[in-house]
Amino acid sequence: MDTIPFNKPYMTGRELWYIAQAHTNGHLAGDGMFTKKCHAWLEARTGAHKALLTHSCTASLDMAAMLADIQPGDEVIMPSYTFVSTANAFVLRGGVPVFVDIRPDTLNIDETGIEAAITPRTKAIVPVHYAGVACEMDAIMDIAQRHKLLVIEDAAQAVMSTYKGKSLGAVGHLGAYSFHETKNIISGEGGALLVNDDRFAERAEIIREKGTNRSQFFRGQIDKYTWVDIGSSYLPGEVIAAFLWAQMEEAQNITQKRLDIWRRYHEALAPLEVAGKLRRPIIPEGCRHNAHMYYILLESLEKRTRVIAQLKEQGVNAVFHYVPLHSSPAGKKYGRSSGELRHTDDLADRLLRLPLWVGIDEAQQKVIAQLQSAL
Repeated sequence: MDTIPFNKPYMTGRELWYIAQAHTNGHLAGDGMFTKKCHAWLEARTGAHKALLTHSCTASLDMAAMLADIQPGDEVIMPSYTFVSTANAFVLRGGVPVFVDIRPDTLNIDETGIEAAITPRTKAIVPVHYAGVACEMDAIMDIAQRHKLLVIEDAAQAVMSTYKGKSLGAVGHLGAYSFHETKNIISGEGGALLVNDDRFAERAEIIREKGTNRSQFFRGQIDKYTWVDIGSSYLPGEVIAAFLWAQMEEAQNITQKRLDIWRRYHEALAPLEVAGKLRRPIIPEGCRHNAHMYYILLESLEKRTRVIAQLKEQGVNAVFHYVPLHSSPAGKKYGRSSGELRHTDDLADRLLRLPLWVGIDEAQQKVIAQLQSAL
């Protein structure tokens, strides 16, 4: 029996040619021709002051924590329903994640619970745009401004998504993208840091280049470079950038194909929602998503477990998602919760993600049919 995978990495057809070009150019280390092309594309597409490719979104978040000057005991407000990197980046600097509940409609951080989580130790707010759907950024930016806090967007899932016309990742002071193979625009592993506040631009380059001012040297701004700050090696190799550039060239086309798949799921599953068997994703007005994923919410953990098993028997690989960080061993050790995380605990148990990748078109009909049967 053929299995329908949850994810299948997409190639445009030019990736290997560009990688060969990078080799022919004699530059396979970081910041070559293709990296520069990717930087220019990101800055033009998002309006960010500066974009810097990294080897992962985790690396971008690590850089953001350094730029925010997180010190031991500093608190960072974020949702518990997120990937571990969101918290780890700050814990590594001695920071304390403060977990706030999520909204039941979008599964994004509940902006109405943020102010109650603020203390004199609070340094930043980290909204996570779940499934490429925007958090309520106007409210979050207003809170940050009034309390003199930084906003660091975890936009790992949100390349090509917007909030009221603004690219996600480019609304806060800093933003982090992922190009992991499970994302929309991919390079296997990879990420980018968007610097939207120019006071962080120069230091971001230094941190990314092992704490040296090497980038300024290559631009001819100084006659030699040296160690000037903390940092690490956050550059991706040019092979990664060459692969990514082929994806960026087709970003609009890839996004449209994913949106078409997302809409077919949404339309086909409407009757099951009406019948009370599931809940479909909710996209608030003003949010333009990128079809990063299609998830459904079932009535209970037991029902989700049964449905996953039944779909697997029929060759459909549907999966759940995060175990909330506040309930994890490390989350209990390094972080704390602000208020009850009722929606986080409830929705994490009931969420099921369906296969979604460019090219699934015909197989998608089988996914829908098997899901209808399982429910």
